[in-house]
Amino acid sequence: MNPSLLVTMALFGSAFAGSKVVVEQLPHQVAALLRFALAALILLAASRFFARGPRLTRSQIVRCGLVGLLGVFAYNVFFFWALSLAPSIDGSVIVPVMSPILVVLVRFERTTPLRAAGLLLGLAGAVVFFAGARFGGPRLLGDLLYLLGAAAWAGYTIASKRVLTGVDPLRATTIATAVGAAALLIPAVPALPAADWAAVSGTAWAALAYLAVGPTALAYLLYYRGLAQVSPSTATITMFAVPFFGVTCSALLLHESFTPTQVVGAVVMLPGAILAVVNATPRRAVSRPSR
Repeated sequence: MNPSLLVTMALFGSAFAGSKVVVEQLPHQVAALLRFALAALILLAASRFFARGPRLTRSQIVRCGLVGLLGVFAYNVFFFWALSLAPSIDGSVIVPVMSPILVVLVRFERTTPLRAAGLLLGLAGAVVFFAGARFGGPRLLGDLLYLLGAAAWAGYTIASKRVLTGVDPLRATTIATAVGAAALLIPAVPALPAADWAAVSGTAWAALAYLAVGPTALAYLLYYRGLAQVSPSTATITMFAVPFFGVTCSALLLHESFTPTQVVGAVVMLPGAILAVVNATPRRAVSRPSR
């Protein structure tokens, strides 16, 4: 496994519990903005001193910004909203397990028996997992929002690979994060009056600082670096390490747990996702007859 991606997955896994701590004391829109605004400032400072290579062209800047709208803005709107409704332990399984399947569905078209079996298992496991969230309750809505976040992350992974061509990862990460953070102002501004700043604990501020530095600034940079070296499908395979770190942090730090039905769904969903991703066959370009 690519070392950059492995460290990234450990940081991503810890972000579920860390973000839940912040969301419990601040509106989820404000929590998302603060996390990425701080991360953008860190990356801007780092880019000022450590970025290498030629400056980005206007076209590259636009592409990086669009990727940021997908991977920073869209993903975190769904992610933090989901955290306000469902336990972080649910997201630590749904996002990293479903996003690789979605990447495969977009980038691959030929179906093998093992891949078909994997997709069916993954789908069946997801249905059972969502059923375990109790239909009609806020936990189910939160889990569905995690699923939308997984879709946004899948699109971000595919788009990032294209953007990275000839672009310094630090500059690309900085622009994407800054644009995404700026967009997060849109949902955050109306929620600011509801924030009780005096009631925010030191633990929540510490969690926010950790989120900005580790699972955001550093993790997004390492993810870009990893994507520069491997394919999007290979990168998403490493997402299967996230549930281990995420579930561990959520269980130990927040004392969260799955319902029995969710355990069954997760046990079915994870092997299915692995079969679907590992046995996918790359789409081949269609050759056109010469004229």
